[in-house]
Amino acid sequence: MKYNFDEIIDRRNTSSYKYGYLKDFFGRDDLLPLWVADMDFATPPFIIDSIKKRLEHPVLGYVKDPVDWKPSVIEWEKSHHGWDIAPESLCFINGIMKGVGLAISRLVPEGKKVIIQPPVYHMFKYVADGAERPVVCNPLKEREDGLYDMDFENLEQVIDDDCRMLLLANPHNPGGVCWSKETLAKLADICAKHNIIVLSDEIHADMTVFGHKHVPFATVSETAAQISITFGAPTKVFNMPSLISAWAVVPNEDLRKKYVGWLEGLELLDSNIFAMPAAIAAYREGEEWRQQMLAYVEDNIRFAEEYCKENLPGIKVVRPEASFLVWLDCRDLNISQEALVDLFINKAKLAFNIGTIFGEGGEGHMRMNVATPRAVLTEALDRLKEAMK
Repeated sequence: MKYNFDEIIDRRNTSSYKYGYLKDFFGRDDLLPLWVADMDFATPPFIIDSIKKRLEHPVLGYVKDPVDWKPSVIEWEKSHHGWDIAPESLCFINGIMKGVGLAISRLVPEGKKVIIQPPVYHMFKYVADGAERPVVCNPLKEREDGLYDMDFENLEQVIDDDCRMLLLANPHNPGGVCWSKETLAKLADICAKHNIIVLSDEIHADMTVFGHKHVPFATVSETAAQISITFGAPTKVFNMPSLISAWAVVPNEDLRKKYVGWLEGLELLDSNIFAMPAAIAAYREGEEWRQQMLAYVEDNIRFAEEYCKENLPGIKVVRPEASFLVWLDCRDLNISQEALVDLFINKAKLAFNIGTIFGEGGEGHMRMNVATPRAVLTEALDRLKEAMK
């Protein structure tokens, strides 16, 4: 089946976060939104069909996990990322950031610290702040290509006896880095030495582009497996984030009892009636759609690169290794952060994520979502071109 990613779908008046909260976040609602990390593409038909099929039954009663849910996750991770997941280590989670926040609350004692590596997904700091745990920053080191490396020397300096957890975006968001096995193994060794638990957010794992490969943190060594909780979901890659259907893998039995057992006792592991059928459909039927979507996203990234080179001097597209989120380096415009925000929002009338929300290193950057029809992306870049004139 040939899927149509050029179709423009009107998402206004659908309670869409991307379209419905513009005024709240940007102060105006006449913006073209390329900020929130969902796609403007139609959710795949096999996902919609799975919901319709469930609705054919007239009783929406209490449900248990479908028997095929765990096998579908395990087989997908094995075939796509070479990860052998033990069934007993896998559980359903009602959203990755909810899972992260609950893990912080459960596993980091009050007054103890959480490490993040900015610029990084802004929700990491928000949930740590929400759990009232102090945040320690180990800023990433920028490479010549605009991507990032981890600063292990500085990490050893910022770690003290109060640091109990590190939040890892793997692949990285907003930079789009697929961390190498060597990098992840070194991170695991340092964290193990200091008794630090690693929470690895791998929601962009299935969004690798341009031939890059994702390496699950828990696969790089037995050390990494025993100190980690990995979170994943089909929701990002199959554009169904409101169908909360995330999962967690906790190989260490003691850690699993402390975290998963606690969630189970609070009855926080139950899914909604549509989440797991949709997840099974995604993992069982979604590969062809995923490949076509990724090819379209790659073409959009190439288009943005060429457009900026030819028409937007001072703005560089940092090519991601994973994700439909593109990091724009605007520092060569040589304007203030305030003027940069004004250029995008008030002059170009664009809603992009402002780089500073991702922490240190985000200054002079914007994050653009290119999972949108080419005509929409073209309009956005044309607006920016006219504003820069």
